[in-house]
Amino acid sequence: MSKQKRVYVCSSCGHREAKWLGQCPSCNEWNTMEEQKRHPAGKTPIGAEPLQPAPRLSEIAGNTTDRITSAIGEFDRSLGGGFMPGSTVLVGGEPGIGKSTLLLQAVAAMRTVLYVSGEEAAAQIRARADRLSVPGDNVTLLCTTDFDDVMARLRSESPEVVVIDSIQTLVAAEAGTVPGTPNQIKYVCHEIGEWIRAAGAVGILVAHVTKEGQIAGPKVVEHMVDAVLLFEHAAGELRFLRAAKNRFGAIEEVGIFTMGETGLREVRDPSGIFLTAAGQERPAGVVAAPCYEGSRVLVVEIQALTVPAKGSVSRTFSDRVDPRRISRIAAVLEKHLGLQFSDQDVYVNVAGGIRLSDVATDLPLAIALYSARTGIAVPARLLATGELTLAGEIRSVEHLLRRLRAAVDLGFARVAAPYPSGEEGHPALIPHGSIVEAIRTVFGSGDGNGPKGG
Repeated sequence: MSKQKRVYVCSSCGHREAKWLGQCPSCNEWNTMEEQKRHPAGKTPIGAEPLQPAPRLSEIAGNTTDRITSAIGEFDRSLGGGFMPGSTVLVGGEPGIGKSTLLLQAVAAMRTVLYVSGEEAAAQIRARADRLSVPGDNVTLLCTTDFDDVMARLRSESPEVVVIDSIQTLVAAEAGTVPGTPNQIKYVCHEIGEWIRAAGAVGILVAHVTKEGQIAGPKVVEHMVDAVLLFEHAAGELRFLRAAKNRFGAIEEVGIFTMGETGLREVRDPSGIFLTAAGQERPAGVVAAPCYEGSRVLVVEIQALTVPAKGSVSRTFSDRVDPRRISRIAAVLEKHLGLQFSDQDVYVNVAGGIRLSDVATDLPLAIALYSARTGIAVPARLLATGELTLAGEIRSVEHLLRRLRAAVDLGFARVAAPYPSGEEGHPALIPHGSIVEAIRTVFGSGDGNGPKGG
């Protein structure tokens, strides 16, 4: 009779070892290796049921279920059109940003909702609902941290939507007695997710975040859910709901809100909220750029500032654009235009607080840096878009014609852009093939010998 083999599995990250270790070599957590038994290959344990034949992929019926929409269109946009039945969504954000407010408003139009709160009393949630004008006739409120109570209520009521606020507060006796541990979070997420899929309901789990803005807890939780949404705070009262993962839609879509006294309000047409008047004179270092976010174009204002370096090494400061990208563009300007940035500290900001990753902002960043370094302002009513290569070439970008139309609608008369590829021209288009040509056209010279700013 063959002996059962033993394996030690880390309860934090799932790493496996043949022998017990005090510290997991994968996640470096201590005392997380737990013993499990496994049977030799091809052996069936006594009493085990015979395996049923698995269906072929072609035999499985497709999912034709319509999505469940919320009362907030921007929320549905970030999910790709709404909630898919049987899916679990993880929503994370900083404390006080408005996660509970967002979810209470979102479930107002749904049929049956079980709202589980482990952080607030029922009277506090009722006060928020009154402030948001949410009647709540469709919402059953359960204020508890006992996971068994939550599962018992799910089985007895079978709601269409389940909101857990927050997942770190629930305690399951099978996973220990301390809330928020990796074991607790993984166990609770797994059990709730299994019930959601079996019932065809929708699960919305609120998660805490770390000081770096990442979802707190084991990373495996993000793999267990179907979508991960990050609720971010921008300048002023602006809020962004951005998908970091979505099994049922694209992750490029961004929901935009403003926070007011009566809760969150959708920004349905955000094309000009990140921009001052198009015809207004701007100081040196400021340029407008059309960015593609999901399925819409946002015209934003990029601001650059250069000052003499305070030490022997220059630094780049930016929390809205990748600093490495800024350093690369500055190196291209230094190589092809002879404009020195190695002795300068560079600061880059985006008005409105939106984070930019669109490659089409390369040329606007280059123009903003040149303008800041030389002290020459970008001409009024001019906008720029295009990808910049290390060789100084300006490459075409996706949806160029749509970007041009959005710029013209906001009052821009000229758009510095690459030569269109497969798209017809536009009267406002000023095509360029290189950064030298673009700088010469925009500023009247491209030798980098203008007056130095800073």
